[in-house]
Amino acid sequence: MYPTKEDKEKLFKKHGKSEKDTGSAEGQIALFTTRIEHLSAHLKKNIHDYNTERSLVKLVGKRRSLLDYLMKKDINRYRAIVKELGLRK
Repeated sequence: MYPTKEDKEKLFKKHGKSEKDTGSAEGQIALFTTRIEHLSAHLKKNIHDYNTERSLVKLVGKRRSLLDYLMKKDINRYRAIVKELGLRK
């Protein structure tokens, strides 16, 4: 199921500085990861949903850009978020 407002607040509280901190790179990466998992599950059931497939590819690209930014700015924060979310790479 797509994350509700309460789910997002918990996500930002866990990965950001506070539940209202929606702008931090870690919070955005965590939100994108949740959305990517949701869209991936949807695509497993609906193979020919090409609009969702395109959205998924765009989200993965956005997350990759944020991860690259975080790696350049602070490698320790990058390693922590990758380990915490269980991302490959």
